[in-house]
Amino acid sequence: MASPVSIRDARQRPTSISARADLHEVVRFMYGLTATGTHLLAMIFFDANPSLSVAIALALLAAVLAGCGASDRYAGDNRLSVVATVAPITSIVAQIGGDRVRVSGLIPEGANSHTYEPRPSSAEALSAADVLYINGLGLEDPTVRLARQVMPEQGAIVPLGNLTLPRSRWIYDFSFPRSGGKPNPHLWTDPPLALAYAREVRDDLGRRDSAGRNHYAANYRRFASSVGRLDRAARTAFATIDPSDRKLLTYHDGYAYFARDYGFRVIGAIQASDFEDPTPREVAALIDQVRAEQVPAIFGSEVFPSPVLAQIGRETGVRYVDRLRDDDLPGRPGERRHSWLGLMRFNYAAIVTALNGDAAALDRLSLAAEPRDLASYPQ
Repeated sequence: MASPVSIRDARQRPTSISARADLHEVVRFMYGLTATGTHLLAMIFFDANPSLSVAIALALLAAVLAGCGASDRYAGDNRLSVVATVAPITSIVAQIGGDRVRVSGLIPEGANSHTYEPRPSSAEALSAADVLYINGLGLEDPTVRLARQVMPEQGAIVPLGNLTLPRSRWIYDFSFPRSGGKPNPHLWTDPPLALAYAREVRDDLGRRDSAGRNHYAANYRRFASSVGRLDRAARTAFATIDPSDRKLLTYHDGYAYFARDYGFRVIGAIQASDFEDPTPREVAALIDQVRAEQVPAIFGSEVFPSPVLAQIGRETGVRYVDRLRDDDLPGRPGERRHSWLGLMRFNYAAIVTALNGDAAALDRLSLAAEPRDLASYPQ
């Protein structure tokens, strides 16, 4: 299995930079620097690192220019500085860390985490981070490249998915073929695997902050209790779906591990391995499959509307449900439903209802006793 990556040992994989003059103008516009100041910064970064990409170079400049502000902001705050990537993982980390850590999310909610290129402002958070929790399994490669450039030398990148699941349990499928080299990375939609993420976070934070081990352990036990309640409610609701209807055709291929643990069958996903819409031939094949499988509903994304799924729904007469939220937590940051638990409850209830089941057990799952999430989420 993989282990946390030390920035000191991380191998750099720089790419070429094409137009220094154009980048000067971008930096001057972003930071109001004089031509002389811009030139001096460019000399520092490009002459020392001639192979930096434009995105990485801008992020490095942002980190330098923002560094003083970050130091002032965190002066006197001795908590661990923790950064996480997608919102569901940020939520899990925040639940375990509680008020002993300062948690910042990196990838905006609703962004496509597979193709997301970090903003230059992301460098500010990473440049002060003690640890970056990523999903791993190839999900956030551009973010990892940036982190290796700007994180402190003693910082670490912790790939939760790689630590949680052995290679023998990785799933390759239509959206993530083995030939592409990256397995399906969506482990967090499966409660037992999300709990395993939380366990890795508990142990890692405890190693970094030994005085807080009991705190992290108590938070983990509380989170495990919540996961158990969700699991029981979900299994009760799923049992009301006819076994022949437990089939998923989704826009985003995010439920492979969930399906394996909860007795569903994923028959397809619209978003192909290159994250483009399928070809007309592939659409025709999906239409034939939907008719042959007699699925009650097909599932789209609230964040990424899919005309293709709508078309399949019209041509097959199957209900098109465009409510699944992918990585976008419900509600607003600070609300109890704005959490991993709230996201799973919402999506599972939408699936159960659309497949002619009874979601009452999930609807009764209260979030009132859940601790408030103190993390910062980019929007």
